[in-house]
Amino acid sequence: MSASALQSLDLASLAAAYAAGATPVQIVREVYARIRARGEDHVWITLRPEEDVLAEAAALAARRSGGEALPLYGVPFAVKDNLDVAGLPTTAACPAFAYTPAADAEVVRRLRAAGALVIGKTNLDQFATGLVGVRSPYGAPSSVFHKNYISGGSSSGSAVAVAAGLVSFALGTDTAGSGRVPAAFNNLVGWKPTKGLLSTRGLVPACRSLDCVSVFSLTCADSAAIAGVVSAFDVADPYSRLASSAAPFPAAFRFGVPRSSQLEFFGDREAARLFAESVARLRALGGTPVEIDFAPFRETAELLYSGPWVAERLAAITPFAQEHPEALHPVTAGIITAASRFSAVDTFRAFYRLEELRRATAPIWERIDVLLLPTTPTIYTHAELGAEPVLLNTRLGTYTNFVNLLDLCGVAVPAGFRADGLPLGVTLLAPAFADASVLALGARLHAALGGKLGGTETPMPPHVPTGPACGMPPQSIHLAVVGAHLTGQPLNRQLTSRGATLVRSTRTAVDYRLYALANTTPPKPGLVREPGFAGPGIAVEVWSLASAAFGEFTAEVPAPLAIGNLVLADGTSVKGFVCEPSALEGATEITSHGGWRAYLEAKLATV
Repeated sequence: MSASALQSLDLASLAAAYAAGATPVQIVREVYARIRARGEDHVWITLRPEEDVLAEAAALAARRSGGEALPLYGVPFAVKDNLDVAGLPTTAACPAFAYTPAADAEVVRRLRAAGALVIGKTNLDQFATGLVGVRSPYGAPSSVFHKNYISGGSSSGSAVAVAAGLVSFALGTDTAGSGRVPAAFNNLVGWKPTKGLLSTRGLVPACRSLDCVSVFSLTCADSAAIAGVVSAFDVADPYSRLASSAAPFPAAFRFGVPRSSQLEFFGDREAARLFAESVARLRALGGTPVEIDFAPFRETAELLYSGPWVAERLAAITPFAQEHPEALHPVTAGIITAASRFSAVDTFRAFYRLEELRRATAPIWERIDVLLLPTTPTIYTHAELGAEPVLLNTRLGTYTNFVNLLDLCGVAVPAGFRADGLPLGVTLLAPAFADASVLALGARLHAALGGKLGGTETPMPPHVPTGPACGMPPQSIHLAVVGAHLTGQPLNRQLTSRGATLVRSTRTAVDYRLYALANTTPPKPGLVREPGFAGPGIAVEVWSLASAAFGEFTAEVPAPLAIGNLVLADGTSVKGFVCEPSALEGATEITSHGGWRAYLEAKLATV
C-alpha cells in the first residue's frame, strides 16, 4: 500500500501500510504534502522542517533493527503549543511569551522514544483559556465540516490536524473541556485522562492543580495504545499520581443521565436528538439508564470560572501579564486579570463548597458505573462567537467544566451529525483511574454509531476490543529498599530492569534497627523492627513496581532476607525488606549511621 493511498492515518491503517511495505519516510512526505495542500488553515503555529522529520523517520529503521521496542513506530503526531518540544518555540498562542525549550515535555519524550514523529506545534486559545478556538493571534481554525463553524478549543489546531488526516493523533490539554469540545466538533475521540496519570512536566500551566494532557485520536483503540506509552508516574512532576486499579464496568452496567428537565441544549433540537440516540445505543449495548440529579455537577462547573480557580490562570503568568498587558488577547485578558478580585478567604470558601459538592455527588456513583452526557449542548459559528464571546463559551462548558474539579476521567466520542452536516458528541465519565473502562465502553459506543473517521472518507473499522488493561499501567506496588538495591548500589538493576520507578527517598519509623550482615555477597544490611526502640529512623528509597514485576522480584529475594510490611516515618505502610532474626548472628549493628550509604561511606573513610 502506498502512503498516498491512505485516507486515514489511524493506527490500524498505518500499521497495515507499513506491513505492506510503506516506510516512515514515505508517510512523512505524504503528511507534509497534505499540509501544503490545505493551505492556510490556522492549524499550525510552528511546523518542524520537513527534512528534520525525514531524517528522524529514516533513523527509525536502525533503531528497530537494533532491538528497540517501538510501539508507535513511524506514527506522526502533533503537539498543542503549550507543551514543550525541544528546539521549537513554545508560544501558548502569545508571541511575546515565546521561549525555546531545550528538552521535550515528558509526554512528548515518551512518545518519541516509542517511535512517534513530531510534525509540529498546533494553535490554541491563548494560554489555553477558552473552549472556542478563536482567541489566538495565529488565526482561528474551523471545524473540518464547515468553514463558518468553530473548531472548539482550546486545543483547536490539535483536533483539526487529526480530523483532517494530517497526523495520526495529537496532544491537547484539558482543564475545563479543551480536550473534549474540539473532539465533538470534529467527529473525533477525545480522551481526558485522570489527573496526574500523564505527566504535565513541560506544560505551560493554565490551572496547574487541574490541568491534564489529553489525546485526540480517530478511535478509542488508538487512544488506548497511546495511553500505554504515556501513562506513567513522573517523580519530577509534583502533580503526577501512581495509577490505582479500578474494577472494570460489569457486563450489565448502569449509566447515569440527567433528568430530562436538567438537560439543556439552548434550543438545538438536533443536539437533543443525537443525545437521545446515544442513550438508546448505550442501552442496546447492555446498559441500564439511571436518572440522576445533575444539579451538584452543574454547580461545580460554575465554580471553575466564577470562583477563585480562575486565579490559578493569573498565577501561571503573573509577571508576564503585568509586564506585557498589551500582548494578551482582549477576551483572555478580561478573564485572567479579573481574577485579582478573589481573596484568600474566597479561595478557602470555594474549597469548602467544592468538598460539599463532592459529598453530594458521591452517592450518585453508588447507583451508576458511568455517566453519559452531551459533550456540548450545541455548536456555534465564528460570527456568533464574535458577538457573544464569553456567554457562548460558558454555554459550551455546561457538561465539561466540573470534570477535573471532581477528579473524574472520561472520553468524548462521536454521536453523529445534525441535519445540517455538523457533528456533535457525547462523553462517558467515571471516577479517577477508570480510564481503561471508559475507553473500552467508548470503543463499543463509537462502533455502534459507525460512520467515518474524523473528516476522512475512511469507514469506522470493525470494533477492536481495547482489552481489560486498555494500555493503562497495571496496578503498582510500593517497595522500600534499604541496602544493595538503593540507587547506585550493585543490585539496583534488579529494580530498573523491571521498569520500576523511584517514588521518593524517606526514612523508616524510629523503632527500626539496622545491621550489617555477615558473609553476604554483595554486602547487605538487615532491618529489624523493635517496638519501643527510639532510633534515628533508617534511610530508605520507595520504588514503584507493576504487580507482576513485584512478584518476579520477590521470588529472587534470598534468605535470610524477606519482604514484609514496613512502617515509614510519616506513618504509612509499604512493602519492604526485613530480616530473619537468625541472620543477626555475627552481624554488626549500624543503626547509629542512619542508613546503609552512610555506613558504607564511614567504613570507606577508615580504610
